[in-house]
Amino acid sequence: MKCPYCGTQDSRVLDSRATQEGAAIRRRRECYGCLNRFTTMEKIEEEPLVVIKRDGRRELFDGNKVLQGLLRAGQKRDISLAIWQELVESLEQELRSSYVREIPAGDIGEFVLERLRRIDEVAYVRFASVYRQFPDIETFKRELEKMLRQKRADVVPGAGTKEEE
Repeated sequence: MKCPYCGTQDSRVLDSRATQEGAAIRRRRECYGCLNRFTTMEKIEEEPLVVIKRDGRRELFDGNKVLQGLLRAGQKRDISLAIWQELVESLEQELRSSYVREIPAGDIGEFVLERLRRIDEVAYVRFASVYRQFPDIETFKRELEKMLRQKRADVVPGAGTKEEE
């Protein structure tokens, strides 16, 4: 490993620790040339995930964008940052384990909504209103009614019958 101070190509590892839940290794090194110490990170090189937007554009998946949307949806709600980060991490983990390198933005939105409904109903409605782009109040109302039927079905078996849908 090349020393950032003197450029010597030789160094020794003083300490190695797993970080990021085992996804990376942090190494503390000492240069043989100048004896300065420095830190390196060894991380798995991941294939890029590409999101196919509604208009057909493609861009790299950015978990921070999803996190920002969740933070806006959950604004002034009593939900910790750790919960939002867990949701984004589980999303990225599921996407990577599917071995699909290009994913429609709609699939990401549905994944988030499915989990968000169990975390906070108000945040769910806020996120859904932006993600689904409700054209009018009636569409928004139908979504709320659907959510209420699902909630009743979760509480009382048989409450959400097919006739209601």
